[in-house]
Amino acid sequence: MLSLRGLYAAGQLCGSSGYEEAAGQGLVAGANAALFCAGKPPFVLTRMDGYIGTLIDDLVTKGTNEPYRMMTSRSEYRLLLREDNADRRLTPIGHRIGLISKQRLAEVEEKYARVDAEINRLTHTGVAPGPELSAFLAEKETADVTDGCRLIDLLRRPGIHYEELSAFDPGRPALTSAEAEQVELNVKYEGYIRRQEKQVEDFRRMEGRTLPSELDYAAIEGLRLEAREKLANLRPADMGQASRISGVSPADIAVLMIYLSR
Repeated sequence: MLSLRGLYAAGQLCGSSGYEEAAGQGLVAGANAALFCAGKPPFVLTRMDGYIGTLIDDLVTKGTNEPYRMMTSRSEYRLLLREDNADRRLTPIGHRIGLISKQRLAEVEEKYARVDAEINRLTHTGVAPGPELSAFLAEKETADVTDGCRLIDLLRRPGIHYEELSAFDPGRPALTSAEAEQVELNVKYEGYIRRQEKQVEDFRRMEGRTLPSELDYAAIEGLRLEAREKLANLRPADMGQASRISGVSPADIAVLMIYLSR
């Protein structure tokens, strides 16, 4: 089959289950078949783009001995690959290959422009102390504010939601429920998201890092036994190769990255 240019397959033929995994592959296969007929370059989803990209990358580089099922734990980027931001991640890609209209792309771009603008406004908008705010914070079982604070700092507190702050935010713009959700999620999980984005950047920088041929994998604490054996036997030349070895998980790669950074 590999010798037949323009032939694309999906599902059990590729080693996955016949359920959602097959549907995701079918979408990519169909898009690529159409692109091939149009004489255009193929469409490739990476692990960073979405779970379908993770699934395909695993099947191509690692293989499988049983029907592959997609689980969030298989992705090292799962904090960034959320269902609530799928439109932001994938709409530009879909538009680029002709699956998404220009109007739909504009709608998504306008949505996230409003989200980003609102987060910026919350960052620069303060709320003064007062009995109503004190009562609200007491009800939420969180510390009172005596000198005032920014709205974004209140939203970062556990148990406080974006919609609940409307009473203390008269200048708030009208947002859809989806936009309000994005504001809240991006504010509350900003630290975790930035940390994972940094991990992604660090991994991309280290992907081409050479692994010493004499590296003693058995001496690296934190590596699982299977990973130690596979790495010792195959002796990958760099981090990119190591990350694609079947039996070496993203967690193992993270341990190896930390070890090499010492």
